[in-house]
Amino acid sequence: MRLQPPSARLLASAALATLLAVGLGGCKTMSDITGSLATRTEPSPQADPQRAAEIYGDRYRANPKDANAALAYGQALRANGQRAQAVAVLEQATIANAGNKAVLAAYGRALADNGDFQQAFDVLSRAHSPDNPDWRILSVQGTVLDQMGRNDEARRYYAGALKIMPGEPSVLSNLGLSYMLTKELPKAEGALRQAYASTRADARVRQNLALVIGLQGRFSEAEGIVKADLPPEEAAANVAYLKEMLKGREAPRNGRGGIPVAALSEQD
Repeated sequence: MRLQPPSARLLASAALATLLAVGLGGCKTMSDITGSLATRTEPSPQADPQRAAEIYGDRYRANPKDANAALAYGQALRANGQRAQAVAVLEQATIANAGNKAVLAAYGRALADNGDFQQAFDVLSRAHSPDNPDWRILSVQGTVLDQMGRNDEARRYYAGALKIMPGEPSVLSNLGLSYMLTKELPKAEGALRQAYASTRADARVRQNLALVIGLQGRFSEAEGIVKADLPPEEAAANVAYLKEMLKGREAPRNGRGGIPVAALSEQD
């Protein structure tokens, strides 16, 4: 997959997608915790975000209290870059569907996309419970904490997610990126290599690993990882973008404008 330019999402797959690709993952971005609500006859937000926003918007306006309609419309709006509108739609959905954990999870993700990190964390905390934790939400909470600079706390959430889903590559990828933020690059590489070894790892994990290796000055190795299994034209485009990302030779900083949550890894 060809990486998107910085304006599209800084990096749209977790590190070359998370580092610079929210909901993460560019390649595929981080999907909603609730999963895709699209059917085979309707466009998914990933395939055609604008068209999906139109279709799901009509469905939502026909019945604003329908939780499924609000979830689908919110996901489509987020995929289309309409982050503030997604927040507004899903906020209303939480009011109309009090206690609906899927709606709370989607609302928390939308808030995180929009840079409202503390509120996102608080909402996500209500989307599951200590006696019935959701590893996907724990992982997203970790990414939110990382963006607030609370890296040690974020890693406890990743650890909690990994207790539920041992070896889950999306969580390991986020853990690696957390270490990258604090410039603990060997630890970042270790976590990302574990993720990369999984048969469930996707292109975002490969890009994240390549970025961390490149940040340590091993560009030839990073280039080989980025180019693996890609057609020549796409491989060249990804290598060029990797070079651009590595010009400063520093890991990204925390806070607003750092890692877009939608680029962080998460399973569908």
